[in-house]
Amino acid sequence: MNKTLAVLYSEHEIIKSVIEFRERISSLSKSDPQKYKNIINELVNFFRNYADKFHHYKEEKLLFPLMCEKNEMLQESIVSEMLENHQDFRKLVNSIETEVNSDNFGESVSLLSKYTEMLLDHIAVEDDELFQIAETLFDDNELEKLYFDFQDIDRELGFDNKIELEKMKENLESILDSN
Repeated sequence: MNKTLAVLYSEHEIIKSVIEFRERISSLSKSDPQKYKNIINELVNFFRNYADKFHHYKEEKLLFPLMCEKNEMLQESIVSEMLENHQDFRKLVNSIETEVNSDNFGESVSLLSKYTEMLLDHIAVEDDELFQIAETLFDDNELEKLYFDFQDIDRELGFDNKIELEKMKENLESILDSN
């Protein structure tokens, strides 16, 4: 696998590893509301800063425009759909945050479920279709440049912050196991 796309696949794996805790987290809404609220606020931070700020930003600012330069038809199809998903995700994360901070836990559980299902579907489309298209569109030199551009974004946004966000799975495990 190309190292450029491996960056995006790896970020997807981290996001999916956090989503795996959805059921355990949701059950806390009734058994330990304060713990639930704290975890959801941590998840909002993770989804907003890792999934969106680090991952989606790379796609929106670098990958998608370059793909559309190579093949204009992508703009009206898969790329447009992925961009629309990103907007929907931002709205859902904001709604989750609003509901949990209003102590409307039932609605926040529902929104979290909707968000994570949509995000998993989105990741599947990118992994199985979009990244495959990207690999055929770009030559090795273009992919190499894109890789370094991805690294620049991580550096600009704060590589240490990214590393901390990537520890979310371990943080959730320790929080959920401490009862």
